[in-house]
Amino acid sequence: MWRVPGHLCVRFAGRSKLSGPRSRPAAFMSTLLIHQPQYAWLKELGLREENEGVYNGSWGGRGEVITTYCPANNEPIARVRQASVADYEETVKKAREAWRIWADIPAPKRGEVVRQIGDALREKIQVLGSLVSLEMGKILVEGVGEVQEYVDICDYAVGLSRMIGGPILPSERPGHALIEQWNPVGLVGIITAFNFPVAVYGWNNAIAMICGNVCLWKGAPTTSLISVAVTKIIAKVLEDNKLPGAICSLTCGGADIGTAMAKDERVNLLSFTGSTQVGKQVALMVQERFANVLYGPLHTKQAVNMFLGAVEAAKKEGGTVVYGGKVMDRPGNYVEPTIVTGLAHNASIAHTETFAPILYVFKFKNEDEVFAWNNEVKQGLSSSIFTKDLGRIFRWLGPKGSDCGIVNVNIPTSGAEIGGAFGGEKHTGGGRESGSDAWKQYMRRSTCTINYSKDLPLAQGIKFQ
Repeated sequence: MWRVPGHLCVRFAGRSKLSGPRSRPAAFMSTLLIHQPQYAWLKELGLREENEGVYNGSWGGRGEVITTYCPANNEPIARVRQASVADYEETVKKAREAWRIWADIPAPKRGEVVRQIGDALREKIQVLGSLVSLEMGKILVEGVGEVQEYVDICDYAVGLSRMIGGPILPSERPGHALIEQWNPVGLVGIITAFNFPVAVYGWNNAIAMICGNVCLWKGAPTTSLISVAVTKIIAKVLEDNKLPGAICSLTCGGADIGTAMAKDERVNLLSFTGSTQVGKQVALMVQERFANVLYGPLHTKQAVNMFLGAVEAAKKEGGTVVYGGKVMDRPGNYVEPTIVTGLAHNASIAHTETFAPILYVFKFKNEDEVFAWNNEVKQGLSSSIFTKDLGRIFRWLGPKGSDCGIVNVNIPTSGAEIGGAFGGEKHTGGGRESGSDAWKQYMRRSTCTINYSKDLPLAQGIKFQ
């Protein structure tokens, strides 16, 4: 995540193009999975054959109708009507109107609403996790686990709603109080990628809400059903509390909506999760204005082609595929987990984000060398070493160790607890989401001096004679 003067938070953790989902042959359109008996549970989430992809207190959408597909078999699930630019404009106006109400509600009361959202998600965790597995392609336990992250961050945010605030600082002037006041920024735009279609929104949404902000979400087009289902759950909580639905708005869409959010000065803070390439484009636009299965499919056929291209590139650069490297002979976007050896540490393919299950293995001479190799890549989200050497552990964590945003020891690079701040460095961004003091990014800081004396002393002992 990056935060720049134009109030942009960017974290590049997955591949997310702002364009719409891939096209499919017309033959695939004949039967939607939502009509098949084994997928009747989709209707428990309020989904149907064609779903409205805009929510701002009421449901609608006047944009393109797209179909989402199951990566495990490439069969169509259901359709979603995306937002038009006019829908976006209307939604932003309603969201900003809703902020005037939401910002006046005391933070602990806002926390109570977030607590109810967490409980509502908890009630639907299995069915919502199943949808994540179906539409995104994760195995079921990971799909459920992702929803659990949203539940957990809601619990965290509830407690935080009673603790956010600034310190009272000592003033150098007698009879004065110096305080630090934190206020919401306003409208927080959230653009999420396909690979974490629930958790990343949850990290942003729960914390932004208790800070007094309203949210506008644009999920990945290929996981639009997840965005709709999550928003329906949140909308019910807001409705039950007689609050404006636009506090948590949704505009499903592609590049036009993403571009509008990036350029819109009314969006006070923008959190973007996706590819480095698209993230750079977003950053520039903001700056201009200031089950028994343990391995799932890749998300799209395009991702399969990227996998195959990376394997071939590794071979051309001198690498040897010692395991995997092929597409599995079965329905869906399944590829073999792949291990490549023999590459130079600075091989271009080893420095390229492929978003596929490829592990490059290197031999190194010493600690300094391998630490330097870790830090020479442009990406900087997560890193890890496995060692029992205490000295090496603290050197890895220290100023000459890993330069990533997440630096682990004796655990994998994937997965993160919600209590810590989540985010990367270098081309992977520089801001943070979720726990620790990440809440400060969703608020603006004021330093306030209050004179309660009868005199008017100046700072630094200045006296005008």
